[in-house]
Amino acid sequence: MTKPGILLVGNFLSTSGFTRGVCEDLAERLTQAGWPVITTSHKPARLPRLADMVATAWRRRHEYAAAQVDVYSGPSFLWAKVVCWVLRRTGKPYVLTLHGGALPAFARRWPGRVCRLLRSAAVVTTPSHYLREQMRPYRPDLRLLPNPLDIGRYPFVLRQRPQPRLVWLRAFHHIYNSTLAPRVVALLAREFPDVHLTMVGPDKGDGSLQATQHLAAELGVADRIAWPGGVPKADVPVWMSQGDIFLNTTNVDNTPVSVLEALACGLCVVSTNVGGIPYLLEHEDDALLVPPDDAEAMAAAVRRVLVEPGLAERLSCNARKKAEGFDWSVVLPQWERLLLEVSDYA
Repeated sequence: MTKPGILLVGNFLSTSGFTRGVCEDLAERLTQAGWPVITTSHKPARLPRLADMVATAWRRRHEYAAAQVDVYSGPSFLWAKVVCWVLRRTGKPYVLTLHGGALPAFARRWPGRVCRLLRSAAVVTTPSHYLREQMRPYRPDLRLLPNPLDIGRYPFVLRQRPQPRLVWLRAFHHIYNSTLAPRVVALLAREFPDVHLTMVGPDKGDGSLQATQHLAAELGVADRIAWPGGVPKADVPVWMSQGDIFLNTTNVDNTPVSVLEALACGLCVVSTNVGGIPYLLEHEDDALLVPPDDAEAMAAAVRRVLVEPGLAERLSCNARKKAEGFDWSVVLPQWERLLLEVSDYA
């Protein structure tokens, strides 16, 4: 069967040093499966990126039958709105994919705008139970399509006797609350003198990296923390393997790929219980969840992983099982069925 052309609209920015997005992996997988795929945009600057999205949607309208558009909160929402207007002018059906833990709060501020955009789409997907529940008031028939992983790229190591080697992997941005991590290390150092933390991630430029480094020096734990910066997606399993415990310090979250990657590698995950995290992780089963911005609670949870018999092994084993449900072999066929369905609307 000849597969129709598909336009994917999102941030394809990994070649410019940004974190690789799920849309890039989806484009690659669909291409490998025989779909003619057009992507936009790879331009790092915001306004040129929007212009490229609009121009591509219009100029190449005869090359695709349907489109998929990523939707975030803030200015990115307005970009999605503009692109979808162009798609409607061309008569192309489109799928909207909702992203970001801040989207529900944005929708509460702008319910009319969100409702109109979501109801204009042939289908709206969401990667998490959290977003599906929170965004149902704006369109009730949301479909769940989780952010996938290539499980085979993440070697699993069962953590039976974990060491105080911690890993943090996010962008340095205020919503991820990176300053919580050195506070946790400072508390743990009192009992575990060999505690060490690796903080992997690009600097988003809002001062979070500098604030975290300054706090680490102020607390006397700077020599216990490594700062490798952003790393290529392919190297993430290597960095994960350097630790036994994964810290997720965020104040806003949905279904973070970095947490899924930690689960796949068998790290013991200690996370704040914000946004979509309680929908993704089960406390005491595949992770330990603590209140946001509570260094003492997070340090106590890490301590439990290190000293409580059988806990680390249980968390590690169940983490891998959880991650296997997000493998591309499970998720890609769902995307293909959906895109064929939507293409039939054209």
